[in-house]
Amino acid sequence: MLTIKLQNDEFCVTLQSHVLYNIIVMSISIKIKKGLDLKIAGAVSQGADSVEIKPEMVAIYPDDYYGITPKPEVKEGETVMAGAPLFHDKKYENVKVVSPVTGVVKAVERGERRKIIKFVVEPDGRAEVKHFDVKTDSAESIKNLLAESGLFAMIRQRPYGIVPKFDVQPRDIFITGFDSAPLAPDYQVLLSGKEKELEQGVKMLSALTSGKVYFSCRPGTFAIPGVEMVEIEGPHPASNASVMINHVAPVNKGETVWVLDAVTVARIGALALNGTPDFTATLALTGSEIKTPHYVKTVIGADLAGVLKNQISESESHKRIIAGNVLTGTAESMSGFIHYPYRQVTVIPEGDDVDEFMGWASIAPSKMSVSRSFPGHFLHRLFKPDARLNGGRRAMIMSGEYDSVMPMDILPEYLIKAILSRNIDQMEELGIYEIVPEDFALAEYVDTSKLELQKIVAEGIDYLRKELE
Repeated sequence: MLTIKLQNDEFCVTLQSHVLYNIIVMSISIKIKKGLDLKIAGAVSQGADSVEIKPEMVAIYPDDYYGITPKPEVKEGETVMAGAPLFHDKKYENVKVVSPVTGVVKAVERGERRKIIKFVVEPDGRAEVKHFDVKTDSAESIKNLLAESGLFAMIRQRPYGIVPKFDVQPRDIFITGFDSAPLAPDYQVLLSGKEKELEQGVKMLSALTSGKVYFSCRPGTFAIPGVEMVEIEGPHPASNASVMINHVAPVNKGETVWVLDAVTVARIGALALNGTPDFTATLALTGSEIKTPHYVKTVIGADLAGVLKNQISESESHKRIIAGNVLTGTAESMSGFIHYPYRQVTVIPEGDDVDEFMGWASIAPSKMSVSRSFPGHFLHRLFKPDARLNGGRRAMIMSGEYDSVMPMDILPEYLIKAILSRNIDQMEELGIYEIVPEDFALAEYVDTSKLELQKIVAEGIDYLRKELE
C-alpha cells in the first residue's frame, strides 16, 4: 500500500492504493472539519422495516430537470408505457424524460405563460416497461441509450448544475455514494443487492469520459472496481459533490464535469443488464412528525398521499411536508408528489400555530441553535425544530458565519455579494463554476441576516449561464 498525506488547517487529504480482487483500486481519503450536522429527531433507525407502496398517481416536474426546456410528447387522456417519453428537451430532442409507470396521462398542468408545471400519470396496474436496444460498443451509443431512456436527464453537469449538454464530453465524472444531509437515507440500504448494477453502471460511465471517474463514500462502505474511490469523513455537507470536486479536481472556466448519485448509476447498470429501466424508488420517511420513521419502496414521482397515509402523527399542530431534506427539499402538500432525486420525505411542525413566551426570541432549552447564547447548543439531544424563520431579514453582515460551514476553498460572503451585484468577473474569480444552490443550504441556516442564499445562488447561476451562452 502506498500512502501520501497532505494536510492544512481546514481539511486533510490522503492518497492510497490497495488491491481488490486482483485489481488496483485507487482511493483518496479526505477529512473535513467545517460543516454542521443538525441534531434533528426522526431518523430511520438501523434495521427498520421497509414497506412497499403502489402509488395511485405519479407526477414528473420539468423544473426538477434544470436546464431542459420541455416540449411535450403526450397529451391528456393518452396511454403511456413506463419508459416512454413524457417530454424532451427543445434544444437536444433526443434527451427525454420518461414516464415511470404504465398508465393514462391524467393532466399536463400548466402555469403562467403556458409554462408546464407537471405531468400526472395514473397507473393502470400493468407491469409493462419499454424495452431498449442496448448497445454499449461506443460512447455515442451509450449516450443515446441514456438519453432515450430518461437516465441522461438524471445526470448534472458543472458548471451551472444543469442537465448536461448532450454534445459536450465531460472532463471527469463524479459519483456521490452517501448522503450527509439531515435524516438522509443510508446508501447501503438504497443499493442493497445492486452490486452488479453498480459495477456495470460505472463501466458504462467510464466510456463517456477521457478523464477519471470518482466515487465518494464514507470510509469502509464501498469498494468499486474501475473508479477512483474518495473516502470522506466529516460533517454535512461532506456528501455534496462540490466538496469532492473542490478537494480532488476543481472545475476551471471552460471545463465541464458530470455529477450523479450512486442510485442513478445503479439504474444505468440495470438498463444495460436487463434492457429495461428501473423506476423503483426507496425513500426514507423521516422527521419528528412521522410516527415511526422507516423506508418505503415505491415508484419515482409517487403521490405523497399514498406514501404518508396513516404515517403522520395525530397531533393537532400544523405540519410541513417536505419532498427531500429540511435544508434543500421542496415544500409540498398531501396532494403533492415526490421530487427528484426521489430519496427522502420529511415531515416537521410548521410552527405557524405555536404560541410561546417571547416568540422567536425565546432561549428555551428545547430550541435548536448553533449560537452559544442558547442553552440547547450545549445539550446532547435530538431536537424537533419547526419551519419558522425565527427572526427578520436584514442587511448582510460580514461575520464569517458562512465560512464556518463551508468546507470549500471559496469566499462565500464575497461570492454572494458578487452575485447580487451581477459582477460576472468577480463571480468567476470567486468560484461560481464549482458551486450549486445546495452548497449554500447550511450557510442559509446559520445566517443571522435570514437571506435566501440558495435562491440568490440559483438566480446568479441562471444569469451567468444566459449571459455566457
